[in-house]
Amino acid sequence: MQHLDKLVILGRDGILNEFRDDHVKAPEELELIAGALEAVARLNHAGWHAVLATNQSGIGRGMIDMASVNAVHAHLFKQLAAVGGRIDAVFFCPHTPEDQCDCRKPQPGLMIDIGKRYGIDLDQVPMVADTLRDLQAAAAAGCEPHLVRSGRAAALDDAQIAHILGQVPGAEVHDSLGAFVEHLLRRGQVQITTPGAFH
Repeated sequence: MQHLDKLVILGRDGILNEFRDDHVKAPEELELIAGALEAVARLNHAGWHAVLATNQSGIGRGMIDMASVNAVHAHLFKQLAAVGGRIDAVFFCPHTPEDQCDCRKPQPGLMIDIGKRYGIDLDQVPMVADTLRDLQAAAAAGCEPHLVRSGRAAALDDAQIAHILGQVPGAEVHDSLGAFVEHLLRRGQVQITTPGAFH
């Protein structure tokens, strides 16, 4: 078991790439969100590890098979490596809502598995989401919930965002994945440079 001190959990669709109602079934359908991969690279360069936690019900619905999922992720990782970033692992739920599993977000199963795999307390792990469902999964697992206004959240107005945040106490909102990374790194610098300060 690998033990990490600095880990971030990211959703995939709506965080790194645009969400598609019909699922990302092939590498050519992967439409990257501007600046997202560079944001992951910034995290990596600051000593943070990143893993994906993603619902992939297209598998359970027979719309996509594992070979296609692997091809999509290989393409994503190649694009990420080109800007100096990496994802350590992908944790995914292949089930449909009807399966009533414990790993499909908003259930916390994926995050609990991640915590066990890396030997890290989830209350030290920020989780980045673009939906209420994923924020609820973060909170249920004990992660720090962070909403970015990309993907499905990009179409929401301030009142709708406020309504979502009101349902997940402690959740924070950021304009983009890059803005979240900036927040995280700035927070880390404050903690390092002001020992003895109250947080």
